[in-house]
Amino acid sequence: MCYRTKLNTKLSEIERAFDARFNEPEAYVPMEEINGFSFSRTPVITNENRGEIEMFNWGLIPFWAKDDGIKKMTLNAMVETADEKPAYRNSVNNRCLILANGYYEWQWKDPKGKEKQKYLIWPKDQEIFAFAGIYSSWTDPATNKLINSYSMLTTDANELMSEIHNNKKRMPIVLKKEDQASWLGNSELSSFAFPYEVQLEAREI
Repeated sequence: MCYRTKLNTKLSEIERAFDARFNEPEAYVPMEEINGFSFSRTPVITNENRGEIEMFNWGLIPFWAKDDGIKKMTLNAMVETADEKPAYRNSVNNRCLILANGYYEWQWKDPKGKEKQKYLIWPKDQEIFAFAGIYSSWTDPATNKLINSYSMLTTDANELMSEIHNNKKRMPIVLKKEDQASWLGNSELSSFAFPYEVQLEAREI
């Protein structure tokens, strides 16, 4: 699974990398570590607005939710079952790129995870990259406020991530640059499940 990412690149560099423009440039704050459980608004590009970088909340809230409590359980979605799960199945064709320049994972040093080693991970050939995501638009019945939110897709871990994320053996789907348009174009979910992968690098933190 993946609950912490990094995006501390300059706004202009992000726009250049994705040939898109922020629609709320004042809302972007570079961050060394983004904690998913803070349900932050982070930059995404959706299949509906490919020329815009929008700020969506991490933690998908399906349109039918009575409140936003479900977001605690929807930071990640398994690519193998997303089209079956009630929380995700209505959003699997609402595709987005979740922008980052790194993510963090912890390696368990003992069977119960009492001792852990933190790693920073990134794709070898992309300074700024995109995770595969799905999104939803939800209106809070209490305030009538529209909230756009997303979930990050995960798959079985590759060799490197099996060594690092050795308790769950999962990894987020980091897209190859040439496959970003295909993801947004609603290619089959199964096409992005492992053995789909990019070459990753990691270092201890």
